Amino acid sequence: MKNIKALSYIAICTSIAFSSTSFASDNASASITTTDTNAGKIKAYTCQFCHGSNGIAANPAYPNINGQNEQYLYQSMKAYQNGERTNTMGKMMKQQLSSLQNQDLADIAAYYSMMD
Repeated sequence: MKNIKALSYIAICTSIAFSSTSFASDNASASITTTDTNAGKIKAYTCQFCHGSNGIAANPAYPNINGQNEQYLYQSMKAYQNGERTNTMGKMMKQQLSSLQNQDLADIAAYYSMMD
């Protein structure tokens, strides 16, 4: 029984170590190491309704996110996703981000951060 648990633990650790994920961990302080801005552009299609296609919001109630720090954008999205940001738009953002994985968030963050 101990051997099975030990092998399971090793398998899990190995899969984590060789995973294609781009983060050191799953929390908001994880560092982004690999991103795809082209994928981010595709994944950000619903973001443009509030934040604009160029990251500049037409409505002053929504923040401009073009050129924002990539790690900050990622951490902000994770905080909304985890229910840690509960401001006026918190519920809407949580719902908006609910189906996205860490890689999706990282790609979106990279896309908006590279804008001028």
